[in-house]
Amino acid sequence: MQFRIGFGFDVHRLDDNLPFILGGVTIPSAKGMVAHSDGDVLLHAICDAMLGAANLGDIGTHFPDSSKEYKNISSLLLLKKTHELIKANGYSISNIDSTVVVEKPKIMPYIAAMQNNIAQNLNLTTHQISIKATTNEKLGFIGKEEGITAYAVILLFNPNISF
Repeated sequence: MQFRIGFGFDVHRLDDNLPFILGGVTIPSAKGMVAHSDGDVLLHAICDAMLGAANLGDIGTHFPDSSKEYKNISSLLLLKKTHELIKANGYSISNIDSTVVVEKPKIMPYIAAMQNNIAQNLNLTTHQISIKATTNEKLGFIGKEEGITAYAVILLFNPNISF
């Protein structure tokens, strides 16, 4: 198959006095993600989308939260490692579309920096990476500022396979 679509999802609890890292950018916030790694839900969702599209399992399969090797690891490194896995299987990235759902902090001012981080780590242009932000309208655990979630869709292609 020449083209493959992948979907990724991640969610993390928010807690006081933890770093808020999203798209590889540290954003000022009273709360941050509770996680084994740095908790970057956006990059985790993108990794899962890549792995799913290439039929390579999920982020937990490759980077288990039970491993000390990945404790507090930068998700930018996980993104690079995931990219290496899909490239080794002959795939390239066409584009990424993602949505982050969080009440606070407002992330719109940081989207360009996130796009730059992702583009640099995946050898893409920022035009290939869409990041959107929304709230949960004060509903549920996200609306109560207890958590954050991200969704990502990716289109992979293998130039060596034709129909």
